Amino acid sequence: MATTTATIVLSSTDLLSDELSLTSTATLTQAGNSTGLTGTEGLARKTVTGGHAQYTLFDGSNFAADKAHKIYLKNLSTTAAEYFLITINSEDVGRLYAGDWALIPWSAHDADNDIKIDPSAADMTLEYMLFTDE
Repeated sequence: MATTTATIVLSSTDLLSDELSLTSTATLTQAGNSTGLTGTEGLARKTVTGGHAQYTLFDGSNFAADKAHKIYLKNLSTTAAEYFLITINSEDVGRLYAGDWALIPWSAHDADNDIKIDPSAADMTLEYMLFTDE
């Protein structure tokens, strides 16, 4: 059985009136049980050439519904104003600016739930990985 653990650490000395120090850890498991996620699309990078061209990163119709899929995304740009707009089912999830990353759950049940990225500039690179419950 595969074991994949995700940990996030949030800290700040000046965001709140007191110092912020928060750590949370989760073991990525299959839907409805404690078995670890066993599939992955592998760690990869996508450099989008040109500009403002939406690209389908993951096609929802290729993965089972009602599973515990997780998607890791990271904008590798070092230019502060550059971002990737992340879209699922034609809804904007948000922007990943330079150096930002996300780990999000994904219910892939049909082509309407595709994960799409739209770069704000030419020649931007996104690092990504899909952990699958299949």
